[in-house]
Amino acid sequence: MTLSPSAHVDTFTRDALPPAHLWPTLEFTIPDVQYPERLNAAVELLDRTIDRFGADRPAILLADGTSWSYRELRARVDQFAQVLTEDLGLVPGNRVLLRMLNGPWTVVCWLGALKAGMVVVTTMVAWRARELRPIAERVRPAVAVVDHRGVTDAEAAFAELAVAPAVLVSGGDDDALIRACEAKSGHFTPVDTAADDVALLGATSGTTGVPKITMHFHRDILANADTFARHVLHLTSDDVSASTAPLAFTFGLGGNVVFPLRTGGAMVLVERATPVELAKLIEPLGISVLYTAPTGYRSVIKEGLAAELRRLRIAVAAGEHLTISTFDAVEAASGLRLVNGIGATEMLHVFISASGDDIRPGATGRAVPGYRAVILDDDGRELGVGEPGRLGVIGPTGCRYLDDERQSVYVHDGWNITGDTFVQDEDGYFTFQARNDSMIVTAGYNVGAPEVEEVVLGHPDVLECAVVGCPDPERGMIVAAFVVPRDGVPPSAELTTSILDHVKSRLAVYKCPRRVDYLTELPRNPSGKVQHFILRERAAASAGVAVTETRGA
Repeated sequence: MTLSPSAHVDTFTRDALPPAHLWPTLEFTIPDVQYPERLNAAVELLDRTIDRFGADRPAILLADGTSWSYRELRARVDQFAQVLTEDLGLVPGNRVLLRMLNGPWTVVCWLGALKAGMVVVTTMVAWRARELRPIAERVRPAVAVVDHRGVTDAEAAFAELAVAPAVLVSGGDDDALIRACEAKSGHFTPVDTAADDVALLGATSGTTGVPKITMHFHRDILANADTFARHVLHLTSDDVSASTAPLAFTFGLGGNVVFPLRTGGAMVLVERATPVELAKLIEPLGISVLYTAPTGYRSVIKEGLAAELRRLRIAVAAGEHLTISTFDAVEAASGLRLVNGIGATEMLHVFISASGDDIRPGATGRAVPGYRAVILDDDGRELGVGEPGRLGVIGPTGCRYLDDERQSVYVHDGWNITGDTFVQDEDGYFTFQARNDSMIVTAGYNVGAPEVEEVVLGHPDVLECAVVGCPDPERGMIVAAFVVPRDGVPPSAELTTSILDHVKSRLAVYKCPRRVDYLTELPRNPSGKVQHFILRERAAASAGVAVTETRGA
């Protein structure tokens, strides 16, 4: 495998790519993903889109009714690129960490960094210092653009780094980001990056709690738009897209930014938007495409807003398993047939899906054009129709972890092994069976149980703790903690509150247990290992009848 000559002066990311023999197989089987050697994703998403559709059409719509045109967006993007290079002295290949909520200036920073040949590192404002620190240690950002509401945690995270990034504060009474951009001309010559220069680093905690950093090229960013968005969703320049997912998630970044920019459409940006909030904006803002978790659609219907959903052209459900009961409930209430799909941070976005008349309720769908998928046994042998096994995927995108031995776990014989058990039928439709690991997927958020266990164990009155997922009709799963208090400390509502406050001060609120059960001892096997499966069975058997139920998030 030979990479193109890089435009990066700082070669950190290319140097940290996995060895070639551990890469997944990459296939570019359809014309849409056969990109030229030199490619800058921001140029393609913004400048080339303006060339095709014009600069005066709306690019960003806000809840207050204001909007940004493509012309305004490009001017601010180019201004930010100037700030990075002229004021901060960055060079191509430097990392720019974004710790920002869903908003227009987040998009500005993301596109501006790519135009300038930098590598964007997306993180969540919800992450606390202990969650942000290991990411920063791994990626070594030169600059961090931080929402003013997250400065304290960011500074605490960066304080222990060998080289702390420069911090540019966004928002607040004195918006340093806007002030710096407004001082610039807005004239910038994009860096001529290679299609296989790293453009984006995305963090995923997985089930171990140790962050994995996914590495994505400029061409990868376009590939999901040119496969899933083009061939399954059939997006057009008339579409207005909205998503509840943070732009730090590849699901949110794709649906809310990359897809509309690639097709000349518009995006709706709302900070920490809930499904109900977005549903109320469908009519006034003309939203035609909505992305949220299956539980989000249920919440919209529960709030009596099914009529708003009828105005949508497309409704995409991803982030967690779409049950047939949820599919049927949404269709009965609104007439919408939810587009199901499975994607992965390692692959950037959805690679199995179906839309329109191709939808089969209960099935996830078929391989998206440009991708192929198979069912494998534990030894990597392909299984036949109706045999459950590990899902393997190959396409124009694939897993590349930044300097991580777990590369060989996710990639096997060229296949991306997603960690899901599926079964395939004779027509090529894939149906989800279960996760292969201990990931807890709650309302579309991935929570690694070991990370939560570690924090709960830090409470002074906790002797032992085990965390599992518990089935929940509203969220798919909730985080459930089984706690053994230290001697002399009885279980109580006060103890539960104290434990939850302790967790909330150290982790994002979506990771906080919604259920706490107290035990005298944890179930263990003869070697002393906690038997999590027993706790999962207990949680499933008593779902809704918890010893102590909490409202952790």
